[in-house]
Amino acid sequence: MKHTYQITGMTCNHCKMHVEKTLGNVSGITNASVNLQSGEATLEMDNHVSLDKLQEVLEKDRRGYHIAAPGDHSHHHGHGNGHHHDHKNHDHKSHHHHHSPKHVEGSGSGTFYCPMRCEGDKTYDKPGDCPVCGMHLVEEVSSKSESAEQYTCPMHPEIVRDEPGSCPICGMDLVPMKANVSAEEKHYQSLLSKFWIATGFTLPIFLIAMSEMIPSNPLYSILELKYWNWVQMALSLPVVFYATWMFFERAYKSIVTWNLNMFTLIGIGAGTAWLFSILGMPMPGIFPDQFKTEAGTVHVYFEAATVILTLVLLGQLLEARAHSKTNAAVKALLKLAPKQAIRVKDGEEEVISVDDIVIDDLLRVKPGEKIPVDGVVEEGESAIDESMITGEPIPVNKAKGDKVSSGTINGNQSFIMRAEKVGADTLLAQIIDMVNKAGRSRAPIQNLADRISTYFVPAVVVTAVITFIIWVVFGPEPKYVYAFVNAIAVLIIACPCALGLATPMSVMVGVGRGASLGVLIKNAEVLERLKDIDVLLVDKTGTITEGKPSVEHVTPAEGENEEKVIQYAASINQHSEHPLAQAVVSFSKEKGVSLIKTEKFRAETGKGVIGEADGKQIALGNEKLMSSISADIPDHLKQKATAAQQKGKTVSFLSIENKVIGIVVIGDAIKNTSIAAIRDLESRGIEVMMLTGDNATTAGAVAKELNMKHFKAGMLPEDKLEEIKKLQDSGKKVAMAGDGINDSPALAQSDVGIAMGTGTDVAIQSAGVTLVKGDLNGIVKAVDLSKRVMRNIKQNLFFALIYNTAGIPIAAGLLFPFFGILLSPMLAAAAMSLSSVSVIANSLRLRVN
Repeated sequence: MKHTYQITGMTCNHCKMHVEKTLGNVSGITNASVNLQSGEATLEMDNHVSLDKLQEVLEKDRRGYHIAAPGDHSHHHGHGNGHHHDHKNHDHKSHHHHHSPKHVEGSGSGTFYCPMRCEGDKTYDKPGDCPVCGMHLVEEVSSKSESAEQYTCPMHPEIVRDEPGSCPICGMDLVPMKANVSAEEKHYQSLLSKFWIATGFTLPIFLIAMSEMIPSNPLYSILELKYWNWVQMALSLPVVFYATWMFFERAYKSIVTWNLNMFTLIGIGAGTAWLFSILGMPMPGIFPDQFKTEAGTVHVYFEAATVILTLVLLGQLLEARAHSKTNAAVKALLKLAPKQAIRVKDGEEEVISVDDIVIDDLLRVKPGEKIPVDGVVEEGESAIDESMITGEPIPVNKAKGDKVSSGTINGNQSFIMRAEKVGADTLLAQIIDMVNKAGRSRAPIQNLADRISTYFVPAVVVTAVITFIIWVVFGPEPKYVYAFVNAIAVLIIACPCALGLATPMSVMVGVGRGASLGVLIKNAEVLERLKDIDVLLVDKTGTITEGKPSVEHVTPAEGENEEKVIQYAASINQHSEHPLAQAVVSFSKEKGVSLIKTEKFRAETGKGVIGEADGKQIALGNEKLMSSISADIPDHLKQKATAAQQKGKTVSFLSIENKVIGIVVIGDAIKNTSIAAIRDLESRGIEVMMLTGDNATTAGAVAKELNMKHFKAGMLPEDKLEEIKKLQDSGKKVAMAGDGINDSPALAQSDVGIAMGTGTDVAIQSAGVTLVKGDLNGIVKAVDLSKRVMRNIKQNLFFALIYNTAGIPIAAGLLFPFFGILLSPMLAAAAMSLSSVSVIANSLRLRVN
């Protein structure tokens, strides 16, 4: 009989295979198959196995997988070690731990992820080490606003107030409470203090060991060599058992779970050297003579062990520092959100925390202040700097009814807004969430690095063993010493720590860089695909063009002046809501033409509008309207009108007392950036093709103006979809840029979907790339970013592997017979730290250019 269960906590194929294997081994189950996407497990049983039993088996595993009856999600949380949270199986709200009151660790988000993305998107809710690679988990920066400053009494810490004052108990002045440090900062500080301790104790060991190089060593006049060895041992204890003990813990864990990683190698290398030295001191008798000095004591390697460990610690310290730089983009976005706002209630103004704003609150925004949440302007107007979100430097004018966005900066006028989206729903919070997720996602190229890593560690251990054997057989005296030291050098130089960092580092920095340019990238895979795009399909309306009508020009009849035509046309339209009417009114504002009073206004459906001004009858509309009021159209105007209509424009005629005095030509203007952007894309080898639902005349006119060779008109959403499939079948990689709503199916089908936003009013949807400001230049930026990030990743992989591949043969002693060159384990550790540092430094280059 077959039973289906829900499994949560799986994030990758590895998890899926593991769960299948674990469940398949339970007695009574003949076959287990698991579907990763739906999170379902189908079990075939001889005799029924209870759910509790299955849960117990999975819990023994300590990997955080949970099993539940179908449709019952009660087992998701609070089971096992509760470590793992899986993005795919939790709905968005419950996944974010920002709302849980229990987490106290720093003021971060309480969500941790592995910097190497070993298990894809998996996140953990407590700090610790990654179960696969042993790296310290990094905390995600959260969009929870740091609450405003609070004050407390130095004598009575239970007194906490929102503003300064005096303590009600003892009357002392309240002092500001310092905001908690984030877990990331704590981790860095603890590594820093461990590093200083390690350095403090390693330095004297190193000096004592190096003093042996000095002829007639002055130290021996103080103590004999064997006592100096005990001194070295004593000095090494704090380094091994306190400062770098975590490396040994990680190495042990990695061997027990057989997830071999860099710490396995460091643990074996440094551990062997240290243990060898410890055993050699009290029992020199058990070692062959080659391991001994003239004085009969065994060679000790405390300096090698401690220097290696201290250098690895330095590498980890630099990495921790770098992680705080890689997500600098997110931190900059977080700083945008203000902490406080001014609420207007019954005419009174009060300062409240941003977290207390509810939808429909009226908020006053003063000049130069940041806008607290998303909403619309209720009264007043101002120019707002939205550059931090759209990447566009010019302030945008806002008046009643216009949308404003959290984190943008008000210009020099005050206005009142109504809150529409608060908390995690604001655009800023969504952008931060998207950048966080994308920065954590895995790029397919990383699978290459992972495959190398899996075989790398065992191969290195084997190489070290072979090195030892060869030196013992063929090496010069004291051959055991050479064999031992070189084997350790091989283990240390080959450490693949930089390999795992190569991809995630670049992705994180690249995604953050994109956000500051107004290019939001959904995940690393999209970033990787973008560079291979051959064809870009663009929608016309709103992508190439402005997407709203505007007046292109006004032609007066002979003997009439242009200003009069504009004045009458705009005046009769001033109270109309129609988009064409608003286009005419805003054109008159641009030209600085004053309006006159009109009355008896009425709209004639499908024809235009009629009204009176100065006691004369005025009509504005199409030819049908003119013939219905029997107004004659002069021939030269008729010709101009026909020419404009053939280009797909809308033409309105204006008549006063049945005499036509001019025409108004209205069209959907091409964005001024479109022409240059299309040229840029074509110069990058991308073929640009316009698909539009409009008629062929309009489309042709736009294509001609843009010098576009390819366009298709009259396309419905499903035709766009077919077109993409056709191109893909012919082996092309296709990107589609559209406004995201009706183009959804096409965006989803394309290799990379690009949603064009309109300034801050962005719909972050199914598209792989969202351009906050829907402008084709954004696509150029995105393609360039993709190329830069992928190039950066390849450089990183080169840096990560060059040290190891070049280093292993030298460490094994390949150059010794010819040049007498050997690589000491300490230099090996330095080279290894250097490779991590080069990778990090190289990734951070993406932040600037």
